[in-house]
Amino acid sequence: MNKPFLRHVAEDIKNRFGNDLPEIAIVFNNKRPITYLKKHLADVYGQAIWSPQFFTIQEFFSLSTSATEASSLSQFFYLYQLHNELLQHEGHELETLEEFYPIAEIILSDFSQLDYDLVNIDHIYMELYDTTKIDLEFQHFTVEQQHFIRQFWQSFSIAGHTGIQQRFLKLWKRLPILYKAFKEKLRHEKQSNYPTIYRDLAEGRAENQHVIQDFKQVLFVGFNALNNAEAFLFKQWQEEGKALFYFDADVYYLEDKQQEAGLFIRRNIYQTGLINALGESPNILGRRTADVHLYASTGKVSQTKLLHEILEQTESSDKTSAILLADESLLVPLLQSLPDATPNITTGYPLVQSPLFGILDLWMDVHQDISYLKKDKISFQAVETFINHPLTKVSKKEKLQLQQYIADKQLYEVGVDDLIIKSSVLPNFFKPIIKSDEVIPTLIDLVDRLLSSIAEQDRIRQIESNLLVETKKTLYQLKLGFDKIEPLSISFQIGLIKKAIAPVNSAIEGNPLKGLQIMGLLESRCLNFDNVYILGANEGILPKTSNSPTFLPNALRRAYGLPILENQDALSAYLFYRHFQYSDHIHVFYNSIVDENSTGEESRFIKQLEFESKFNFIKKTQQQSIFFPSPPTELLVEKRGKVWDKMYHTFIERGRRISATALTTYLQSPLQFFLKHVAEIKEPPSITQEFEMNKLGTVIHEVMEKIFLPFKGINEFTPTQRLKENLADVDALIVREIGNQYLSEFKNLDDLNSLQRIMHKIASEYVKMYLQHDMENYKAFRIIELENDEDYILDFPIHISGKTETVNLYGIIDRVDEVITHDNLIKTRIVDYKTGGDRIIFKEIDKVFAANTENKALVQTLFYSYVFEQVTGRRNLEPHLYVARKMREDGTLFSGKFGVMEGEYLIEQKKNFVDFLKATLEEIFNAEIPFRHNPDAHIYENDPYTLFYRNTPMQQTDENLL
Repeated sequence: MNKPFLRHVAEDIKNRFGNDLPEIAIVFNNKRPITYLKKHLADVYGQAIWSPQFFTIQEFFSLSTSATEASSLSQFFYLYQLHNELLQHEGHELETLEEFYPIAEIILSDFSQLDYDLVNIDHIYMELYDTTKIDLEFQHFTVEQQHFIRQFWQSFSIAGHTGIQQRFLKLWKRLPILYKAFKEKLRHEKQSNYPTIYRDLAEGRAENQHVIQDFKQVLFVGFNALNNAEAFLFKQWQEEGKALFYFDADVYYLEDKQQEAGLFIRRNIYQTGLINALGESPNILGRRTADVHLYASTGKVSQTKLLHEILEQTESSDKTSAILLADESLLVPLLQSLPDATPNITTGYPLVQSPLFGILDLWMDVHQDISYLKKDKISFQAVETFINHPLTKVSKKEKLQLQQYIADKQLYEVGVDDLIIKSSVLPNFFKPIIKSDEVIPTLIDLVDRLLSSIAEQDRIRQIESNLLVETKKTLYQLKLGFDKIEPLSISFQIGLIKKAIAPVNSAIEGNPLKGLQIMGLLESRCLNFDNVYILGANEGILPKTSNSPTFLPNALRRAYGLPILENQDALSAYLFYRHFQYSDHIHVFYNSIVDENSTGEESRFIKQLEFESKFNFIKKTQQQSIFFPSPPTELLVEKRGKVWDKMYHTFIERGRRISATALTTYLQSPLQFFLKHVAEIKEPPSITQEFEMNKLGTVIHEVMEKIFLPFKGINEFTPTQRLKENLADVDALIVREIGNQYLSEFKNLDDLNSLQRIMHKIASEYVKMYLQHDMENYKAFRIIELENDEDYILDFPIHISGKTETVNLYGIIDRVDEVITHDNLIKTRIVDYKTGGDRIIFKEIDKVFAANTENKALVQTLFYSYVFEQVTGRRNLEPHLYVARKMREDGTLFSGKFGVMEGEYLIEQKKNFVDFLKATLEEIFNAEIPFRHNPDAHIYENDPYTLFYRNTPMQQTDENLL
């Protein structure tokens, strides 16, 4: 690396002042370079010395006053109070804080700029209606200045002014008075702000006007863009022989007037007349031929991932390194991507990117609803966010209980009264605020509780504590302001709190002289590093394409010499270019993806250097790697050791029952059978805003049971036309049963939410369709069995490892009845109700009695028939499936290519089913056959076990093998 700028400064100080340093003051724009200059001074002197005094420019100027600094929030409340006093004096209606807030920040920003640049307030805010008045009031302006102002105001002189323009003009006329009242208010409160300090010192009104006389010499190091107050004072102090200036510049952009990077230093030297204490600027940039590595990343955050790889290849402990964030929003992704390192971060860790803001923001959003809008319910997503946030520290037990409660009732909105979470450090998080003056005290209490729960055990915890302390200070400042004015709405207070705490950040400090340094470009002034990594070097970010909001239009700003967007471009160019003077290794990253937030182009500063300089730009485009991995490792569960012990103990020794559903689960996926019935991995409680077919099925089964239950035990046949009497009761029965499913008491349709009403409508149509089917197709019926889930258990012998063992089969019988057809035939039926996509049609019976069965409903119904016949001794049960979607067209009897499942064909297939059942159960308990997923099985999107199937290789078809 070429000799660093601050090394040059240190050597000049030694040559110029020797050991006479205690009465010397050294002033920088910011604090960071102070440590570096101290290090260079120690190296240059090589012995213990009395240190000079160090200041930032604001600290130095503040020596001219004893007034305390007014916080930004205090200034805002002063301005609001004074503005309303002026409105009252003018006879206008007073503005609320909500109305005034949007313009207050702009007014304060404009006041500050006008102070820094010593602009005459009365002149710039003068009421300007047309070109004639401009000529009269501003005859002292140059022709160019008059042209700029006339250009801006011509739109206000055509066909009169609109209401908005009139209001704007009145505000402009009022602002000089407001400005003077604001400055008087600060003086009365014995407070000040930096713009006032600057102006008072430049215009000779400062309390300690001769602040520079307190030092033998004052050295201003590394300054670039000076406001008019600084330029005036610096020139004056130089003429008095009290000030020296050290400018960090290069001939490459200083002497070439086309180079925007040298704009301000040219002004400082050639217009203001400030002398560079280092003499002639070096000519480094124009001669360097070093490599510059330019990386086009595939996305904004991808820059940080790419940087991680580069750092691992290039970093060494004997080199100084800095990551410069042209886009400071990349800080958090960067911290997450860094290799093992202890970074020193000047920019600070922002509250808005921390987990703390998540919980504070959630609190504010919740109370917009329950405290301002007076809602008595909040979304279940807000509850989920709260109980899963690590800082709320909700106990696992209470979290699961609440999740289960919400899932059982399927509460899309949860009642506020039900949300007292005792185990959390924030038990009253969901307690509504009654009075508007309780907003900030309640939020301060929340911050205090978070503070007390954070143990200061590591740096991250310390950062969180610092963020909370700074947030608390801001809240107290807001409270002081709110206490002095009329009560504000809860909504506006929350909006203002969000804006007020957004700038809060906490420094992450390491060793500023060693290791990896992270900072913004502005903070890198005066500093040089061996290795520099610049992130976010996109056009539109470097330089920025927008300025801060202002009431002073660009043409008017240009006329008065105020900063404009081009000035920001020049400063950005300088901050970027100066690193090319010194650093050995330069790596620049930009996002090459075009989207709504990115042009996909590198900064024009890069293109300029590439075209004009001798640097060797090595361009690299990040490519998404294409992996051709070996076949994935399939998840196989061998039936050995603990797995086999668990299976044998559970199903053979203890006799756990195997249901029809368990059987078809195995046919679909043996792996899922293991996860669900052997490992017993339960589905977590959840809530979905999608329609739940399983609950619909339960509602229909329960309602059908209640309709037919009065007929159970009657020996005589009942005419099916009697069911007409039940049709009128269907809707009420469904309402009550939906309530049972959601653990709530619903009395009528109005108690149901929107999705429950949809469920009610579908269930009603299905139940009525089932009843009408029976009335249309049969003369009479007699109920034999109904919704019996206790009595149908069957010992079933199978062979396991050469021994005969017994497993328990278990059938839930929805309905067994005898019916008289219109042909006066009596049939005994077993009926199963289905609400999903099941069907009675199948192609081939061999594909039914097989893995990944073609007709799961038929397998289950034959299972129920077999268990019922074996337990009761009844025979000749016909399996019927009531599929509401298709029963009008397809009927209820299963049918395939070789006939309908009745008569001799049914008898034959029942025998085949028993053989298939035995073979399947023996396969389940075959220790040589592992549990694995069937790759051909259909997987539903909401299948909770999807994660386990990901690596299942697809079976190759015959076509693939050709």
